[in-house]
Amino acid sequence: MPASARLEDYPVDVTAGDLFRDAPPDVAAKWLAMADGLAALREEAGLPVQEVVARQIQDLGLSFRITGDDDERPWPLSPMPLIIDSAEWAELERGLIQRARLLEAVIGDIYGPQKLVAEGHLPAALVAGSRYFARNVVGIQPGKGSHLHVYAVDLARGRRGTWRVLGDRLRLANGIGYALENRLALSRSTGALLGRVHTRRLARFFSELRSGMARTCARENPRIALLTPGRLNQSYPEQAHLARYLGLPLVEGRDLSVNDNRLFVRTIAGPKRIDAVWRWIDTNALDPLAFDARSAIGVPDLIEAWAGGRTEVTNWPGAEVLEAPAFAAFMPRLCKVLFNEQPLLPNIATWWCGQAAEGDVVRKRLDELVVTSAFGQFAEGLPGGRAVAGADLTRAQRRALLDGMQRRPMDYCGQETVQLSTTPALIDERFEPRPFTLRAFVARGSDGEWTVMPGGFARLSSSSSGDNHAILMGEGDLSADVCVVDRVAPRRPVESRLDETPQVRRGGGILASQAADNLFWFARYVERAELTVRVIRALLGSTIEVDAAAGSNPEVVSRMLALLVEWGAITPHTARLPVPQACHAALAETTMSGGVAATFGFIRSTGLTLRDRFTSDFWRIASRPLPPFDSQRPGALLRVARELVERLGALSGLLSENFVRGPSWRFLDMGRRIERALGICSTVSFLAGDDGEHNDALGALLDLSDSQITYRTRYLTGPRRAPVLDLLLLDPENPRSLAFQANAICRHIEALPSLGEDLLPEAPLLEARALLGPLKSMSIEAYDSAEHLGATEARLLALSETISTRYFLQIEKADVPAGAGLLA
Repeated sequence: MPASARLEDYPVDVTAGDLFRDAPPDVAAKWLAMADGLAALREEAGLPVQEVVARQIQDLGLSFRITGDDDERPWPLSPMPLIIDSAEWAELERGLIQRARLLEAVIGDIYGPQKLVAEGHLPAALVAGSRYFARNVVGIQPGKGSHLHVYAVDLARGRRGTWRVLGDRLRLANGIGYALENRLALSRSTGALLGRVHTRRLARFFSELRSGMARTCARENPRIALLTPGRLNQSYPEQAHLARYLGLPLVEGRDLSVNDNRLFVRTIAGPKRIDAVWRWIDTNALDPLAFDARSAIGVPDLIEAWAGGRTEVTNWPGAEVLEAPAFAAFMPRLCKVLFNEQPLLPNIATWWCGQAAEGDVVRKRLDELVVTSAFGQFAEGLPGGRAVAGADLTRAQRRALLDGMQRRPMDYCGQETVQLSTTPALIDERFEPRPFTLRAFVARGSDGEWTVMPGGFARLSSSSSGDNHAILMGEGDLSADVCVVDRVAPRRPVESRLDETPQVRRGGGILASQAADNLFWFARYVERAELTVRVIRALLGSTIEVDAAAGSNPEVVSRMLALLVEWGAITPHTARLPVPQACHAALAETTMSGGVAATFGFIRSTGLTLRDRFTSDFWRIASRPLPPFDSQRPGALLRVARELVERLGALSGLLSENFVRGPSWRFLDMGRRIERALGICSTVSFLAGDDGEHNDALGALLDLSDSQITYRTRYLTGPRRAPVLDLLLLDPENPRSLAFQANAICRHIEALPSLGEDLLPEAPLLEARALLGPLKSMSIEAYDSAEHLGATEARLLALSETISTRYFLQIEKADVPAGAGLLA
């Protein structure tokens, strides 16, 4: 059956206010055309449309985290977008711009003359009662005359087609990145289908958003950063994607510092000026010296730099005071007072219980209303501070709620229950009605005027009724693109600044010290995991393969197990177990830092901070979980070890080939070279540290160093000590030799920027040259492995510490919050 017929037979109550059923005929035709296009896509791909879209989501690396989850989930995008007629959207645009103007005026009064409170239009308790009211911002005036730069608003469409405001989002514009990601994923999945239904593009809005933030800065080509709370934040993937798309450095508070009332980011080339930050953290956490002293994610003295007019902050600190649901009760009156206008886009009816008459209304109509916290914080009788429908309360819950409202009425609001419109959602290849809310976005453009994104982010509820107070994606919810469509194609395509040919440039912009740190350690963990798995593979091969390099020599097996103990992969007790059990323990180990599972955890957690720098192919490999290895059979474990060696080899290859040869790549490769050099020192010390000719040990050493073929090509004899050690220690042409690693490290450090103007070599370069010198000036006959390997290992550890001191942030462990993800 064609998709259009399925959509025409779409089962929904006509009185339910469905978006498709309510559409005018020419707009309904676009719904049907979209459904036809999805059916054609299914036929062409031979796969369900959901799977086609899911593959694009995977390629783009789109994910999210539900509160309480440790791991991210693939982004749940419905293939069928919401389709809204441009005429209906024009009415919404006017209402959104009016509301943005109103919010700007109210914020300006709250932090300025406070006439609304003085004249009785706003109760003082309403302002002071909000946890987001920033008292020490009162009296500060914006340099360019605006408190808001970007604004998000949740909208509900009622069953009669009337749009209303559910809530204002002034603190964080969550969802703006997901709106962009939804459009990217859908357009890549469906080709020209969105264009055929005349969907308006989003690129111009994002261009105007960036230009609007730049407009407020003092410099002509300002540097704007996106300030994130870090990788553990629920919307971090969205922030990373948004920063990459807009070309903004993604920074954390510890990347930034204030000097002489100017904001700087710490980079490998020294401090670089930041002119504006788009903050994605609460005002209370923004500056520990001005607000909450316990904040570990803010920037000390940031408010001083902002108040002095030398750093712009988007949005204005304290702007989120208006997010409190209680303010919704006063917005219609304030619109009349400030503009002498009726709201074009009304909010849902709200009664603040801090007023006696309104409190009585809520108590009398409790069964008809939803009760929510007036200020978005704990209120007695509201489980978890969430909104509750009065009709759903048990007798005991009702009594507890009324008691709480009696004691502190100002903590509660009553709101009307909104019956949400539905929209067609493609579920298991059939269309089903889903209640939806729409998050729209408004931003100041290059001229300082408000512009509205022609679309947005829709959340389709998993329940038939929908939770119109939910802010974030929940279990079973879907997202959907929002397509604003013109009934006829525009005469000329809408131009976008992002489509213009940019000025040609090279290089990758600034490299923050923390990003360099994470790149350095990411590569070290990849190299460390690969070498550990190579040892495990050699051990397992020796138990089941007759021609394995280690053979059945128990001494070689014992030495390799001792190597795993030295690296913290297994305990000395585990090393005495049968080889398969010891290898299984090394693969599964999570509590010891050298275990394979633990190291893969480090790879993933460090990689999360670098999402804006990695390609989707790379991240898909890096974030893949370990293969299952429940069995302790040597053959099964050997297959796992081989798969992991191949996976880690693919990562190393992508690290080598997919990065521009700039500072980011240099720190990746430096980390890789230092870790490989340390591994060479350890393996040579354990397997060839004496003066004897242990052929099995030397063969295992060549295997672990992936140098068997090179040795056999060069020598006709079996493994011999001098040529093996020359190949692995002093040969500058062997990419697996110690000399090669030292030479590469020197070249990388020489290419990095210097802080001084005297052109004298800095400490890392001196350390690297001291490491390389003996390897270049010594023959293998003069090389005392016991003495020189120990000295080389000490120099490598000193070099790693010197690189850290010179280029990375120096943060005491006691200053790092638990779970912040800072790795040693």
